[in-house]
Amino acid sequence: MDLSSKRSSMSETPTVAQTLTETRKLTPTETRTRTETGTATPAAMPSGLPRGISERSRRGWGAAASAKKLAGLSVVAFAAICAPLALIGAENPRAIVEEVQKRTTAKSHRYEGLLQVFDAKGTIADKRWSFERLGSHGNSKAILRFTAPAEVKGVALLVVNHPDRASDQWMWTPAIERDRRIALQDRSTRFFGTDFSFEDLEERDVDQFEYTLLGEESIDGNGCWKLQSTPKEAKSSQYTKSIVWIRKDRYTFERFENYIKDQVVRRLSYSDYQSVQGIWTARQMEMADLRRGSRTRLTLDKLAYDVPLKEEDFTLQALRRQ
Repeated sequence: MDLSSKRSSMSETPTVAQTLTETRKLTPTETRTRTETGTATPAAMPSGLPRGISERSRRGWGAAASAKKLAGLSVVAFAAICAPLALIGAENPRAIVEEVQKRTTAKSHRYEGLLQVFDAKGTIADKRWSFERLGSHGNSKAILRFTAPAEVKGVALLVVNHPDRASDQWMWTPAIERDRRIALQDRSTRFFGTDFSFEDLEERDVDQFEYTLLGEESIDGNGCWKLQSTPKEAKSSQYTKSIVWIRKDRYTFERFENYIKDQVVRRLSYSDYQSVQGIWTARQMEMADLRRGSRTRLTLDKLAYDVPLKEEDFTLQALRRQ
């Protein structure tokens, strides 16, 4: 073969650059039908394209359609990723309460409390108690003991919380040197002249209630989720339901309204929140008995989490200690 024939043959063979250029001209909406001679015929364009447009316009149309399709897929994918996150928040009331509980998790805690009882006539009676708790949410033990005034000093209550049923409670009265178990039917009575009932001293666990999201409201200018909690069948309770407000920006309880049938009978309000060892804690709680017109304010002092406590500190023998 002479030199001119070789040049002719080389000119008929596509270069790598030519092949890449031809490949880049293809759009996702086009296909190629390869023939034996290596030629290619563009496949038919989608029927929705206008007739009589140029090849360049057709390619632009196809690229735009592909970009639009990809953008649509991106939106769908983003929504699919975000959907579970939304369920953790405002659309799932149980998850909201779980998050509140998670953020207050501590192995133990201790505080000293000042109780001020305001009766319907405006008379104020002060009491003081110490409180210690050990264990996880719904499976903990607590002892509270009055330290003043003299007529109630030494009176103590042991509360053993259970995740699947009402707590067990025993009260120690030093004046008669006797402890007694608090029966379930007595849990609705006032605890030693305060507006807290025996049941109100139990620890609420997320698994003991069913939840419904009622909407959103503000308390003192702070956005809150408004939920309804209904005790499960295994949870013996004097209350038919509770309406609960949870602050959205820090997942803290702001208010409880406890109902018997359709009447709200007690209202518990939380205030003076402070971060204690990284846990947002209400330093003041006020329980109002709406039927009696009285209220009890509990102010926490010397509060500490994860303090060294032992199981033997939460027994009937420990309850009887002065």
